[in-house]
Amino acid sequence: MALLKVKFNQKKRVKLAQGLWLMNWFSVFAGILVFSMGLFLKIELRKRSEVMDNSESHFVPNSLILMGILSCAFNGFAGKICYDSLDPAKFAKWKPLLKPYLALCCVFNMLLFFVALICFLMRGSLDSTLAQGLKNGMKFYRDTDTPGRCFMKKTIDMLQIEFKCCGNNGYKDWFEIQWISNRYLDFSSKEVKDRIKSNVDGRYLVDGVPFSCCNPSSPRPCIQYQVTNNSAHYSYDYQTEELNLWRRGCREALLNYYSSMMSSMGAVILLVWLFEMSVMVGLRLLHTSLESIANPEDPECESEGWVLENSLKDTFKSALENLKKLGKFNQVEAGAEGAEGEEGGKTPAIATVS
Repeated sequence: MALLKVKFNQKKRVKLAQGLWLMNWFSVFAGILVFSMGLFLKIELRKRSEVMDNSESHFVPNSLILMGILSCAFNGFAGKICYDSLDPAKFAKWKPLLKPYLALCCVFNMLLFFVALICFLMRGSLDSTLAQGLKNGMKFYRDTDTPGRCFMKKTIDMLQIEFKCCGNNGYKDWFEIQWISNRYLDFSSKEVKDRIKSNVDGRYLVDGVPFSCCNPSSPRPCIQYQVTNNSAHYSYDYQTEELNLWRRGCREALLNYYSSMMSSMGAVILLVWLFEMSVMVGLRLLHTSLESIANPEDPECESEGWVLENSLKDTFKSALENLKKLGKFNQVEAGAEGAEGEEGGKTPAIATVS
């Protein structure tokens, strides 16, 4: 029994073709939307590529851009088929291409669904990328005189101000690295010498943070140096007092920003996928209803359209049998090639008569 079997007359076929033509052009605009989302996400990731460890995060925007281009191409072609289906003479040239085209549509829709899932599942990979990238970026914060790294201070400062965050996981991350350049240290000072000597790696570590970690809405002037020294500030206890530094780490802030963006895009792509699936089903019904016309010379006669010629179970069984036959055919071919090789390797015995 056929799946989703529907009876059509000429009026219904024309309405279906016109409706699909319109839907395909809506799908072209949906493809442009997917392409635009991928381009926007790629630009946003490029803005902060200095604090990302690798290029894996660009897999999602690249996939969206590709899917958007393919969607425009596929749906533009389908719109032309639906328009020509109103004229039997024009539709005849498309008949041999419809089955391969529908197979390609199935592959395209599977890929589109996969990209939508990736948008939701990319958070873990993005988390590790940001964690390592921010860690490296903070190490290069002090290298304002080093070619290729002189921009890192500005990048980190603008990032912390824009996203209201501090450090990788929190403000204490700045205590573990030397973020003050040697250019601004007085090495003749006893305090500087003692701090450098007290560290195994010879770094100048302080319990302070860059100015960009300060919260401007705090009523108290920013305490960015000697953060853990209660005696250095009046009426201050860093363990109990609400610090006037941003509490949230930049990894969490960026992760939430990009994750929410990709989740929204994933939801949009799922809607586009559902729309594309409905278009593909409609195109299949149109294709089968036109092919099953008993008398092509009488376009007004009734016909039947279906999505699958047999039931889902029978179609699955048929597909498995075809795969088995294909496997056996390949084995027979391989055996025949092996037999030919053996025959070719044998040298015929020649009897010599004296």
